[in-house]
Amino acid sequence: MSLANPDCGKLFRDLDWSATPLGAPNTWSVELRTLTNVMLGSLQPMLIVWGPAQITLYNDGYAAMCGQRHPSAFGHPFRDLWHDIWDQVEPIISAAYAGQGTSMDDIEFVMHRNGYPEETHFAFSYTPVRDPWGTVLGMFCACTEQTAYVAARKAERSLRERFERVFELNPGGIAILSGPDHVFQYANEVYYSIIGTSREIIGKSVAEAVSEVVRQGYIDILDGVYLTGTPFVAKNLEIELNRGAAGEKQNRVIDLVYQPMVEDNGRVSGILVQALDVTELRAEQTKQELLSHELGHRLKNQLAMVQAIASQTLRNSTDLTSARARLSDRIAVLSAAHDVVLLGGIGASTVTQLVDQMLSLHDDALSPRISVSGTDIKVGTRPSLSLALILHELATNAIKYGALSTPEGRIAIGWEVAGPKSDRFKLVWTETGGPPAHEPRNAGSGMRLVNAGLNGTADCKVTFSFEPQGLVFVIDADLEGFQREH
Repeated sequence: MSLANPDCGKLFRDLDWSATPLGAPNTWSVELRTLTNVMLGSLQPMLIVWGPAQITLYNDGYAAMCGQRHPSAFGHPFRDLWHDIWDQVEPIISAAYAGQGTSMDDIEFVMHRNGYPEETHFAFSYTPVRDPWGTVLGMFCACTEQTAYVAARKAERSLRERFERVFELNPGGIAILSGPDHVFQYANEVYYSIIGTSREIIGKSVAEAVSEVVRQGYIDILDGVYLTGTPFVAKNLEIELNRGAAGEKQNRVIDLVYQPMVEDNGRVSGILVQALDVTELRAEQTKQELLSHELGHRLKNQLAMVQAIASQTLRNSTDLTSARARLSDRIAVLSAAHDVVLLGGIGASTVTQLVDQMLSLHDDALSPRISVSGTDIKVGTRPSLSLALILHELATNAIKYGALSTPEGRIAIGWEVAGPKSDRFKLVWTETGGPPAHEPRNAGSGMRLVNAGLNGTADCKVTFSFEPQGLVFVIDADLEGFQREH
């Protein structure tokens, strides 16, 4: 008998076969002797289970699969070798002895072959061996252990699943493209949300699945990355996408990375796409830039207004005490008017708010002497500050010299959108019951402030009528300039 393997071959030669149910080898059937020669001469793991006692013979390849149970299992019953998994093995070996072969590509066992439990995997075929009259003499098995391969496959799958979980949790869109046609192999939910959730893209090329990007040059960029292996990185790219169930066109802004996936041989096999939709973010940044510019512009305007108020007040005051009081009063009114703008937001000031603010400073809520009537007309920022100061100056003069200087005096304030085309703002201040109104000999800072009209309007006229019953003051300004945000 030719023995190709010195280990199991030595076991075979040294074993006292006459003491086993098989007897001395020279008494064996031609089938057993032939199979034993084939088995011991093969590099593939092979096993023979023979006779009613199911005596086990195997080669060196199979010995490696037996773990610490080799070499004691050689020449002994098959059940002694795999006693810990016998409930799984017994039906298969019994089927073979009954004349039914079994073949499996992957069967899993939890074995204790090395003194501890381990998950193992095998591919095998159990083939019944018959004599010339059809009687089953035993079983022949050729097998391969796949434990390491299955473990590696599981590790790879686990790693892939972890990457997919990372991709799904990523705040940006991620897609994997393969081949020169850039076929979608994977895309996370964020990527779908960017291109449109109703698309079916897996297994399709980019040109087929997102066809609108072809004319925008993105396929050319992908081709360049695939051919050269050079990544493409860009921010604030404008892209038109057919999003939504109806495929409506939308202009979006994205940050984009095309990263080549390079194999061990240096060949590019695909492209990793990373995309971030920054449309809303960029719009918000643009808005903030505009607001910052607007704030700077308004700050300059207001500083100029404060400077003018201070200059007029100090130039026309007779003493420092009264100048300080008048300047402090006017700046407080200006500050309060700013509060109306800030609390209400840009463009949210109204004539009603400004009049109410003046009333809170100059009228008695329990016994009001100022009546108002008018619609809630929006005021632009610059005109609102002017109007607040004008109302304050008129009320201050009324307390000193006009209707509010006597108990019987009253003031009526009315405003409306006027003009044939409803394109004018008109406000009328009417004093009654006080001393007769007289035109002042010298125009003080307050009068000059009122005469300046509404800042920010293109066409504003102010008129004073000094009547025996009291002052009548009228503002008539273009409505567009009155409501414009400067």
